[in-house]
Amino acid sequence: MIKERIEILRKIEQRRDSKAILYVTGDRPGLETQIHQEVYDYFVNILDEIGVVNKISLVLYTRGGNTLAAWSIVNLIRQFCEEFEVIIPNKAQSAGTLISIGANTIVMTKQATLGPVDPSINTPLNPRIEGAPPDAKVPVSVEAVNGFLELAKSNMNELDTNAIKDLIIQLSQKVHPLVLGEVFRSKSQIQMLSTKLLSRSGIDDNKIEGIVSFLCSESGSHDYTIHRREARDLGLNIEKPNYEFYSEIKALYDDFSAELRLTERWDPIRELGNNDHITYTNKRCLIESTTCKSYYFSTEGEMRKIQQGQQVQIQDNRTFEGWKEYEAIS
Repeated sequence: MIKERIEILRKIEQRRDSKAILYVTGDRPGLETQIHQEVYDYFVNILDEIGVVNKISLVLYTRGGNTLAAWSIVNLIRQFCEEFEVIIPNKAQSAGTLISIGANTIVMTKQATLGPVDPSINTPLNPRIEGAPPDAKVPVSVEAVNGFLELAKSNMNELDTNAIKDLIIQLSQKVHPLVLGEVFRSKSQIQMLSTKLLSRSGIDDNKIEGIVSFLCSESGSHDYTIHRREARDLGLNIEKPNYEFYSEIKALYDDFSAELRLTERWDPIRELGNNDHITYTNKRCLIESTTCKSYYFSTEGEMRKIQQGQQVQIQDNRTFEGWKEYEAIS
């Protein structure tokens, strides 16, 4: 719970001679969240309380999100410290990896993973998901589109020019041309952002190009996981925590994982159980610090069973969804 996590963050601060911030975007199945630009002001509030210090430690758990939001978070934190480190208990993938490579040091547990920085494009023009509500869209992966085009190029000797043209036309019929344009713009942008962040984190200039190439294209799949040893082999500044430090990181992870119920799928039927009506509160994101400012993103509502003939339907009424500030924590 929050008080226990604050105590662990204080221990980490003492150990690392830094000020610590915990940022978690929960990936509980059915209640997934991502890094988003809306957290920027909450980081500002916390950092204003911390002030300018020598070192800031960001404990990060995320599957990813908006790459420009990740870029903004790194640049904001760096204005408040001389040294910036990211501590990864478990996952810091996609945009989380982008944040991590902007740090001077990345502390990784043995189970911690980074991942490729190949964002998916989500716009109103994305393809619809068949059978889903009208606003449900298929994310368009930058590397998926690139893979399709590479496939076409690899068959240039076997296919004539008209056949290649037909493949491109088929792609543009499935994916709106403006979305394809956004895909290629995003690919160039993420390479530029990664290069800038690595150059500021003290990475040898001779290694930066190879790291960017691997993270942005050569890893082959968005689901590819990069563990500590491979991250070090890539040339990133990786630190292995000692046993005492690892125990603190693991305790912090176990605490927020339990509170956000990360390993338990959101199942309305299971939530109701034998009840006909319940109210619920689900914390989904955390931004916490040892200052008096800490925040959580909450989805709240009520569910009830509705009997319709022989069938039972579940009515889910969301009464609140947004960020809240914790009351002052001693």
